[in-house]
Amino acid sequence: MCGQYLAVWEFQVKPEFVERFEQVYGGSGAWAALFRRSPEHLATELIRDLDHLGRYLTIDRWTSREAFLRFKHDHAAEYASFDENCEWLTLDERLIGHFESFTPPASAPSPRP
Repeated sequence: MCGQYLAVWEFQVKPEFVERFEQVYGGSGAWAALFRRSPEHLATELIRDLDHLGRYLTIDRWTSREAFLRFKHDHAAEYASFDENCEWLTLDERLIGHFESFTPPASAPSPRP
């Protein structure tokens, strides 16, 4: 059985824009709001590196890779515009990769020994 699809990005944020970046890219921020238009978007998580100021990871969780690609296709202009409008917050942005999670949902019962 396949797990959730995860797109993982790394950002180096300009020090003066850290707070704004966290607002825009956090789980309740504008990016997540855009993704929530799809019922197949499960969550967006923002992770801050404690040892490197301004370094963040985002993890976007979807039901499948196909769902994410379909969303990007269906919202291509808005996605591109939003991405372009947020570039000023960062020094660098890179896709770490496409992953699959094998962690069962929290509501799934634990297997018995």
